[in-house]
Formats: sequence, C-alpha cells, structure tokens
Amino acid sequence: MPELTRRRALGAAAALAAAAGAQTVAVASAADTGHHGGPEAFDEVYRGRRITGRAAGGGGHHHEHGAGYAVFIDGVELHVMQNADGSWISVVSHYDPVPNPRAAARAAVVELQGAPLVPLGMPMPQQ
Repeated sequence: MPELTRRRALGAAAALAAAAGAQTVAVASAADTGHHGGPEAFDEVYRGRRITGRAAGGGGHHHEHGAGYAVFIDGVELHVMQNADGSWISVVSHYDPVPNPRAAARAAVVELQGAPLVPLGMPMPQQ
C-alpha cells in the first residue's frame, strides 16, 4: 500500500471537490433558472449585507459576460460573469466558480469580510 503523502491527500481532496462542484453546478443550474432561461431574481440580507440580483435592463451599464444579469451588494454593483459551463464568478471571488449569481453574491460577502464593495473603475479608499 503506498504511503499517504500530503501531495496525495491534497490531490484526492481536489478531485473530490471538483466532482462535487460539477454535480452542484449541474443541479443548481437546472433548478435556478427564471422564466426566460436565466437565473431568478433574489433580494435578501446575507451576513448583514443586502444582496440583490435581477435581469439587467437594456440600457445603462451592460457587461457582455454577465448574461444580462446584475448583482448588487448594499446597492453597489458586483460584476459577475457566467462561464461556458454555466457556473458564475465575480470580480471578488474570480477563482471560485459557483452555481448561480446568488451564490456569487454570498461568496463575495464572505470574501469582503465587512469591507465595502468598491465599484469597478473607482479608486480604492485610503486607510
């Protein structure tokens, strides 16, 4: 029997996480579609922050990768993008795909750890 090394343990954990993530994306993508094939709108308070998501209107700020969907944290737009596999990412949690925009908003709230979301193109606040 081969010796269990940290490399093998991490490899096995990564494989399990990838398999679970792929299954979650497939199930959530099928369940979280709105009337026109897109994600449903949401409006909730998550960890003390108001997160909202809805189909983006025709005018104003349009992102080609956001699939016509807008997400906001405390009224500030969180740029989200849908990947080819149906998963979603945001500028805050770019390397952690999630199954839908609501999960992207929640992941961003966790990552922000109470810090305000700064809109894209705005300078970072001085501390």
